[in-house]
Amino acid sequence: MTISLNHAKDITPAGDDYAVVSGVIEMLTEDYQHQPSLDRIAGEMGRDPLELQKTFTRWAGLSPKAFLQAVTLDHAKRLLGEERMPLLEASIELGLSGPGRLHDLFVTHEAMSPGEWKEKGRGLAIRYGFHDSPFGRALLMATDRGLCGLAFSDEDKGGDQFALEDMTHRWPDAVYSHDDAAVLPYAERIFDPERWQANEPLRVVLIGTDFQIRVWEQLLEIPVGRLCTYSDLANRIGAPKASRAVGAAVGRNPVSFVVPCHRAIGKSGALTGYHWGLTRKRAMLGWEAAKA
Repeated sequence: MTISLNHAKDITPAGDDYAVVSGVIEMLTEDYQHQPSLDRIAGEMGRDPLELQKTFTRWAGLSPKAFLQAVTLDHAKRLLGEERMPLLEASIELGLSGPGRLHDLFVTHEAMSPGEWKEKGRGLAIRYGFHDSPFGRALLMATDRGLCGLAFSDEDKGGDQFALEDMTHRWPDAVYSHDDAAVLPYAERIFDPERWQANEPLRVVLIGTDFQIRVWEQLLEIPVGRLCTYSDLANRIGAPKASRAVGAAVGRNPVSFVVPCHRAIGKSGALTGYHWGLTRKRAMLGWEAAKA
């Protein structure tokens, strides 16, 4: 097939914009430890701060400050994860004024504290197994206290191994054992509406940060056949300005279907993204609507 590019939109920055944008990216990537301000960046580039802000945001898709935060967060994960650096030392290495700034950075972008991110499921014993479900092959994970994970395996996306790696990386320091029989009772019960009885609650262990768990608990309050926006969820947990962090927490829900993150939608009514695929999200909502 031949595709004509005659009418393709040219997104190359005009004039010397490319040199400016690439210069800012290089500066922030190499000089992140000094946490340069917008005024300093603009001075280095010989541009007006407001003009630079608009130009960079237009071509990079995010502001210089947001780009700097992303670079800083990436290095923070390396220091805390690979190098096991203490929080205070990591804060200093990153050019932050203290652990408080590092804490705010993680809470804003990861919906968890740096300490909680660092623990990564240490000390947990998790059994897992694969079973069929109405929405394809399901991966179920459980501790001695109850179900802690439910995901889905798709052959065109790496199959069982990919699904397992996708879930275990959430708690990389946990100890895992393959035990299909141990999680079979969960599979038999979760996908059988006749067994959804209030007097026989399903035991679910939510492994996450305080913020994440607050969001996941609100997801559990959404009735079958109903939907809720991310902004509504933010209001429900008393954080109306935290829609972005709420969206991140919804996306990190490890117990699909049971904790119904598929019932969360965008403010416009769009289904938006779903970790296990929009097709599966639509199937879940249709299945629930029929049951309701």
